[in-house]
Amino acid sequence: MIAVKHLHKSYATRLGRVSALEDINLQIAKGEIFGIIGASGAGKSTLIRCLNRLEQPDSGSIEIGGVPITELGGRELRLARRRIGMIFQQFNLLDAKTVYGNVAFPLRVAGCSKQYEKERVVEILELVGLSGKANVYPSQLSGGQKQRVGIARALAAEPDVLLSDEATSALDPQTTYSILELLEDINRKLNLTIVLITHEMDVLRHICRNAAVIEGGRIVENGPVEQLFYRPESETAKQFVNIFNYYKDGNKAEKAVITR
Repeated sequence: MIAVKHLHKSYATRLGRVSALEDINLQIAKGEIFGIIGASGAGKSTLIRCLNRLEQPDSGSIEIGGVPITELGGRELRLARRRIGMIFQQFNLLDAKTVYGNVAFPLRVAGCSKQYEKERVVEILELVGLSGKANVYPSQLSGGQKQRVGIARALAAEPDVLLSDEATSALDPQTTYSILELLEDINRKLNLTIVLITHEMDVLRHICRNAAVIEGGRIVENGPVEQLFYRPESETAKQFVNIFNYYKDGNKAEKAVITR
């Protein structure tokens, strides 16, 4: 479904060019929930912005559903982006619009008919558990409800891929799990491919089968989540596992990490 090959991305600074991504290679199957974990500044958000072409890579290729999106421009790129939904950590809702207006917004931009818009918004709000909130404004919603609106908006145009950029980081643990369960439900019902960017190992364990670890703009480990937990190979993965075990057990005892 998603094939990333030899992807490079750098930025110009006063001190010269700084590399953000180096030789990224990933294969993500259709219908999979795939995790990408890394610390702040590791390159996670840059990678996800390259996947939807909000950022232009320096070199390499990205294919989504067989479409080489790194080769597209203009109208073709705009149409391809409609097949890629995006949800954000800070929700990015339009405060002046109701829940209905927020979810309908991408459909109006796409020029959909009023009838289709109404049917689609009602359908999606039911899917995310907000049927009774259509006329409510974002300021009247909890954090979890706001994120459900963000998910509904991302699903409105019937995407093939859903990109989640730290979508649960601003939520409390109970709300986080409810959002993860919603994403699992959406994945099952729609066979939607989901790429989940996170810095929380518990999120990977709860929802992902496979994941990649990114550090310093490079993929340092890639494989089943179970392997990342019980047989981590990279120092980055080992650190994440130790931190997870520390907070899970609620004490300061240093946890041993099983290695090969």
